Amino acid sequence: MKKPVLLKLNVIPCTFIERLNRFVALVEVQGELKKALVTNTGRLEEFMVPGRRAFCLPKSGGKTDFVLLAFEDLGGNGAVIDTRTQAKAFEKAVELNLIPWLRDCVIKRKEVRVGNSRLDYLFACPGGELYGEMKSAVLRGGERGEYAMYPDCPSLRGQRHIRELMELARSGKKAIIFFIGAMPGVEKFRPYEKGDPVIAKLLREAVREGVRIEGLSISLSPSGEVILERPSLKVEL
Repeated sequence: MKKPVLLKLNVIPCTFIERLNRFVALVEVQGELKKALVTNTGRLEEFMVPGRRAFCLPKSGGKTDFVLLAFEDLGGNGAVIDTRTQAKAFEKAVELNLIPWLRDCVIKRKEVRVGNSRLDYLFACPGGELYGEMKSAVLRGGERGEYAMYPDCPSLRGQRHIRELMELARSGKKAIIFFIGAMPGVEKFRPYEKGDPVIAKLLREAVREGVRIEGLSISLSPSGEVILERPSLKVEL
């Protein structure tokens, strides 16, 4: 069965040279060195290897010429590190009603103020409103590389978001945290204990408090199509 295409992007092959700082990488595009925006705040050390083939998106304005979209991964397909593209792909999948754990839900609002945080989404679902937070899982694990994992480094922001979702659940509201396994070939999600043991512990607590935990996976074709690989990942905590 053909996998759904969520986005079609004007990708340009590039080569990763180095990460200059948290938000900027140096890449080679058609023989020229260019600066590319990095939207993912993870360390991404398994991808950011000098000389690794990648995919960039042209951009206008600002101090960078491109967005570092993805790194070449299994089968020549791309692991999507750009969090904005992950969000756009997810939102398209919701619009097309392709996600079983959000069946017949629509996005009611984005950037929803809750406590001391802003959560990514408020969904309107058949069973009522659902508060949601999305996280990027682009660390591969497991003997066959079948796991998408999060986080690859400590995240106080991630800890705070999980606690906010737990508070919502305790107050009787519905809450979900979901992970975008943005790599080809992943089948499951699990937290990366070494990256942040507190988050792994909080996720297990969150389930006991009634917070749903889900995942899906996407990848990038060399021609620029963002593909929904699996609409649901098995979650192991």
